[in-house]
Amino acid sequence: MSSSSSSASSSSLTTMDNEKLQQFMGKILSDFGGAASSILVYIGDKLGLYRAMSDFGKPITSQELANLTGTSERYIREWLANQAAGGYLTYDPLSQRFTLPFEHAQVLANESSPVNAVGGFQIMMSLYRDEAKILEAFKTGKGIAWGDHDKDLFEGTGKFGRLLYTANLVSSWIPALDNGKVEQRLKQGGLKVADIGCGHGVSTTLMTKAYPNSKLYGFDNQLYILLPALWHSFYRICKKKAREEGLGEDRIIFEVALSTNFPFPTEGSGIRVSSSNNEQ
Repeated sequence: MSSSSSSASSSSLTTMDNEKLQQFMGKILSDFGGAASSILVYIGDKLGLYRAMSDFGKPITSQELANLTGTSERYIREWLANQAAGGYLTYDPLSQRFTLPFEHAQVLANESSPVNAVGGFQIMMSLYRDEAKILEAFKTGKGIAWGDHDKDLFEGTGKFGRLLYTANLVSSWIPALDNGKVEQRLKQGGLKVADIGCGHGVSTTLMTKAYPNSKLYGFDNQLYILLPALWHSFYRICKKKAREEGLGEDRIIFEVALSTNFPFPTEGSGIRVSSSNNEQ
């Protein structure tokens, strides 16, 4: 190393602001912890750990949770420790039991809750899996087609979007259309409504329940014809959600179609009130 470069290096070290360095390292470590917790929250949702804790209804040990979910106690013990350290759970060192607070359960375990946010963690996992595609997109600038993403992006977006739809769709968005005239027609009934780009059918189901006198048709695009496994999964999810809400095919129907040529019924009155949700 030359004397000039050695001098420059020495100078940069002596002028470094240690406080700024420590603050930044603190942020980095916090981000590391958040990234690790995101994966473990995803695992907790997939294995039904949060739901089991919520249903148990009282503080639980690692062995009890492992027994309830058919998992390994050793791994569950580590998972619980992470979740308690991150503030997702509480821990009582005397009884060695963990608790999922009721408020946290609404975010992590209750799928019907308007604040359920586990879909956001699914989206994060899909981005990890798409790393190679994202790197290629940065190199070529070509981007990634929606249907080429990991399947968790579709399900996670649908779940996360439910927060917005539940809070706004029938309470403020639809009433705001055409000074309330659209909602008035929906309430009067006799309409056939196309929800184009319905994704997992969250918006379609909400509208069907809110406007019982109209019939809803949920359409999503033909990429599922090319990817049968995804399409069948999507279709089952939509049908399952509709059945859980007590809605039959006399009220709600799901089909595969492009936004440019969806098979909207020709008979009777019709209205198109939902733009593409892109939550498939």
